[in-house]
Amino acid sequence: MSITDLEARYAPKRARDYMLTDGGGLHLLVRPNGTKLWRMKYRFADKEKLLSFGPYPEVSPADARLRRAEAKLALHSVEARSTSVAASSSM
Repeated sequence: MSITDLEARYAPKRARDYMLTDGGGLHLLVRPNGTKLWRMKYRFADKEKLLSFGPYPEVSPADARLRRAEAKLALHSVEARSTSVAASSSM
């Protein structure tokens, strides 16, 4: 389920960090001091990575989803190039 602007705006502070998930690896990290950060988890070369898109409300939920889509396109193109280079060098 996607995070709405109201859910992001009124996400309560807690004693520990927690995440509101949006899908496709995108989530909103809510810190104990009230800071809210857009992040995306992904895997590259069999390692888990974390990409940050900026704080809410500077980055809206729609903008965060757009940035997620752009990042996924870039990652897929890099993976495709590395796969084709590996395949051509094994011949």
